[in-house]
Amino acid sequence: MSLDSVDRREFLKRSAQAAAAVGLARGSVWGANERLQVGFVGVGIRGDQLLRTTLRANNVKVVAICDAYQGYLKRGVDRVKEADKGNTPVAYDDIRRILEDKNVEAVVVSTPEHRHVEHVLQTLAAGKDIYIEKPLTHSIEEGAQMMKALAKAGPRVVQVGTQRRSSVLYAKAREMVQSGMLGKITNVRAFWYRNSLSPQWRYPIPDDASPQTANWEAFLGPAPKRSWDAARYFQWRLYWDYSGGIATDLMTHQIDAVQMVLGEKAPDSVFATGGLYNWNDGREVPDTFHSILTYKSGFIVDYTSMFANQHYGYGEQFLGTEGTLEVMNARTLNFYPEKFMQAGKDVTPDKVKARPEITLDAQKDLGQADMVLSHLENFYDSVKTRKPTNCPLEAGDQAATPCHLATLSFRQKRQIFWDPATRKAKA
Repeated sequence: MSLDSVDRREFLKRSAQAAAAVGLARGSVWGANERLQVGFVGVGIRGDQLLRTTLRANNVKVVAICDAYQGYLKRGVDRVKEADKGNTPVAYDDIRRILEDKNVEAVVVSTPEHRHVEHVLQTLAAGKDIYIEKPLTHSIEEGAQMMKALAKAGPRVVQVGTQRRSSVLYAKAREMVQSGMLGKITNVRAFWYRNSLSPQWRYPIPDDASPQTANWEAFLGPAPKRSWDAARYFQWRLYWDYSGGIATDLMTHQIDAVQMVLGEKAPDSVFATGGLYNWNDGREVPDTFHSILTYKSGFIVDYTSMFANQHYGYGEQFLGTEGTLEVMNARTLNFYPEKFMQAGKDVTPDKVKARPEITLDAQKDLGQADMVLSHLENFYDSVKTRKPTNCPLEAGDQAATPCHLATLSFRQKRQIFWDPATRKAKA
């Protein structure tokens, strides 16, 4: 639709209608008496968040919990029992056992990044559907492995946990860009700023943490062998063996959003820099990170993240020749028409002048209170209907790859180019 002459009231009306039409609003689509039976693998910090969110979802029954740390396993079981009276999920300490459980129709996997490839491959081989947390992969090569396994497994349902794909705000942003109301976009600024009194990602280590309560070998998997290290087990985001740091934890969400809004699949090149400027506490990954991503279609993404200041929060800003669009903190969308000045006079074209400034709130204006819940429910609905998810395996791979290129650039201290035909990175 043309948005040049739409006033704000009409714009809000159409936005709400569009949100409902694309199926992003909360609501399950199968019968009230049909409860999808789901198992959770990995219920640490992120897995526990997804578990608590799922317990608010319609028509889902958590029938099994799996974790290699006994404390998380017990907490997960207790949480389900408390929220869903009369339901006591089966407890497993090995993913193979939960995948063998015929009562489990689908799994939600939130294990450390370096274990994703094996857990996805195991799940597909077991014939089950999977929600896998981002980043999908720990290396570029793993994406091809997963795509090959999915092709072999047949029509399995996969949802990758980049939940902006289920956000009404980003759906609206894409619609606005495609309508042409921004003109030509040549630059995108994306950023994620945080602070904390204690070092970021130095998560609490339980008092009972030991090789007796936490399966160290299951955690390590293919990573280099080491003696028991509680910090590495519970604070794994800080170490290259298990994580890509900022690039794969935060940047992957935002690059996925940018590529979705602009209809892109991969950058042509990436250059990244940064370092340990605030929390030099023994961690290996940087606490300050800056990447420049260039796209052949003619725009640049300028990405920054830091752990020393949170004033500007996080968001993505699309800068076009006729307008600026931003999504801030995944809650608010703003649009500002461009103003053209020449010799001190306003020479803005009439079609641009006619566009109103717009502010949309995800909940108040578009009816979406929680995009994570929407993303999970989209997965659960897809398991039942066999329709594609909002973020299938291929999209998850496309979100992760630019972030791996950024990590390579940072560690090799040079610009990295990407060849999509061969799936190879080169200097």
